[in-house]
Amino acid sequence: MIFPDDLRYAATHEWVRTESDGTLSIGISDHAQDALGDLVFMELPAVGRTLAAGESCAVVESVKAASDVYAPVAGIVFAANTALAESPESVNRDPYGAWLFRVKPADPAAVSRLMDAATYRLGLDKATT
Repeated sequence: MIFPDDLRYAATHEWVRTESDGTLSIGISDHAQDALGDLVFMELPAVGRTLAAGESCAVVESVKAASDVYAPVAGIVFAANTALAESPESVNRDPYGAWLFRVKPADPAAVSRLMDAATYRLGLDKATT
């Protein structure tokens, strides 16, 4: 599995990328898409929605199960990747390129409290042993 070092990770398997303008792109990790299997449907948060950290805000559905996606940080949704409605399987092909939604964070420092790649990977290793 791949865990890019430039991202931060939530225990609920979302990744966060800080963009050059300070906004955040959010998606699900390689581990999450692998555990779910072939994705067939996505319900993304509405643009303009205010999210609390830890709030369920999206749903990804696979041939195996449906799973909630949680906001790793608080903020306002300013974009949703609507292309995923037509091709949710693109998350399976490139989980770190296929962002789900983007937020303007309420507290930009909150990202630093998420796990780095090494810590996230270690947590997954411990969970499987």
